[in-house]
Amino acid sequence: MNGSATNDEGSAGAAASASGAGDGTRAVRAGLPEPVKYEPTLPGPVFAAHFHLPGDPTGPYTYGRDENPTWTRLEQAIGELEAPGRDDVQTLVFASGMAAISSVLFSQLRAGDAVVLPDDGYQVLPLVRAQLEAFGVEVRTAPTGGDAQLGVLDGAKLLWIETPSNPGLDVCDVRRLVEAAHARGALVAVDNTLATPLGQRPLELGADFAVASGTKQLTGHGDILLGYVAGRDAEAMAAVRRWRKIVGAIAGPMEAWLAHRSLATLHLRVDRQNATALKVAEALRERPEVTGLRYPGLPDDPSHKIASQQMRRYGCVVSFTLPTRARADRFLDALRLVDDATSFGGVRSTAERRGRWGGDAVPEGFIRLSVGAEDPEDLIADLLRALEESAG
Repeated sequence: MNGSATNDEGSAGAAASASGAGDGTRAVRAGLPEPVKYEPTLPGPVFAAHFHLPGDPTGPYTYGRDENPTWTRLEQAIGELEAPGRDDVQTLVFASGMAAISSVLFSQLRAGDAVVLPDDGYQVLPLVRAQLEAFGVEVRTAPTGGDAQLGVLDGAKLLWIETPSNPGLDVCDVRRLVEAAHARGALVAVDNTLATPLGQRPLELGADFAVASGTKQLTGHGDILLGYVAGRDAEAMAAVRRWRKIVGAIAGPMEAWLAHRSLATLHLRVDRQNATALKVAEALRERPEVTGLRYPGLPDDPSHKIASQQMRRYGCVVSFTLPTRARADRFLDALRLVDDATSFGGVRSTAERRGRWGGDAVPEGFIRLSVGAEDPEDLIADLLRALEESAG
């Protein structure tokens, strides 16, 4: 294990030297060890349930549920993207985005505490709410838009922000909410899944935790379940780490390695998908059957002003509503370059009628479209053709 420890130290040095680099350079080199002759630039996954451990168990690697060298490199890489140039941020990877979300909520809250959640966030949050309430935690909710969570913040232990919200794409003022929460003694966690670290850095905006599903655009190929938590407070992150150990919600080494491999193209994918998403939104805006169109990158979007103050890229998701459920289903069936599938952020475009899950307060004809890396002209032509064909 001496080699792994040496590589970890070398990676930290490389991260420091690249702290002033651009997003592309950072994404390509994040978490890599110092070069060693005849060794791969990104070492392969370490498959180990246990490690040689003579004497006292002082680490760095003791047991496969606690630590793994492949996790370590990925955690360093994500930390460099979420908080470049900072050495006071810890990052932990998990088996899924929900594992990461749960680790923060259930490690920081106790019976009698109050938490503020968005009422327009990820559709699994109602299940989380029920479990928190069963444990004696008071759960308050308010919409993301208009910073409405401020109205129910007094006395809360934790504020959970999801911005842009999924699937409605509302945006709140992270700095304003963080300042208000901290003034009241509350911690703040921001779900950064839709934006990715290249679109928004919650820790730089003052949040205590940046949480995300790496299943989505971070890894971008629709073949990995992964989550992570990055945080500034050592004590709070120690509690998150302990929760991961207790529940065993750990990422497999192969998934962690694939995720790290995928980070090298993050900036390319994000830039392509974001640029195409804006073109798609502009094209859909001209269609009379499309209502409720949302994309934070549109200058006339209700969220654009605040999004432009805290986001560097606006994401790959566009949402809109078609007149009826039947029209939406016909539209999805007519698409050829867009898969009818859940999730978002992949290189292949996907779309779905979100109402089919029953967890989102959206119209029956509401569509969440995740824009992939296809040629924008081809994708727009497919969308417009499907709209025409679904009209009958």
